[in-house]
Amino acid sequence: MDNIIVYIDDASYALQMLQPMLPTGQSRSPTRWIVVGCAPRVTHRVSKWVTHSARESWRGKWAEKVFAQLTPVLQKEGDAVLTQLAQAALITQTESLIKQYGAARVLDARRPKFGQDMQPVTASQAQESHGILGYATALAGAGLLVASD
Repeated sequence: MDNIIVYIDDASYALQMLQPMLPTGQSRSPTRWIVVGCAPRVTHRVSKWVTHSARESWRGKWAEKVFAQLTPVLQKEGDAVLTQLAQAALITQTESLIKQYGAARVLDARRPKFGQDMQPVTASQAQESHGILGYATALAGAGLLVASD
């Protein structure tokens, strides 16, 4: 059985990334999809007024909604889907999942957020620095940089 660990934070974006990876055909082997939900962070201002149990309850509801959109697509022809919420550093969580389930491919299907560094999911995943030059490059690449005289 193939193991694929997928980190997600947005169901529609993750589906776009997962669609080409979905196995098809007769010669395919069953896949165990280990889907890890990375819930959006609660801001410092909100966390002052909301209890820890209320935040955990919200994370659980968020995860149920996201997993409900992904699970039917991934559960096909004998494939298994395991879901869980990200709890600690993602590198540590990836390592523990690999220890628990064996060798696995890791896919980071989280939606990129402009101007925000995302936590790496494996030790070998490059963490790029986004200084002012990085933003200018991103804008120029998107055709959004306008020079004024």
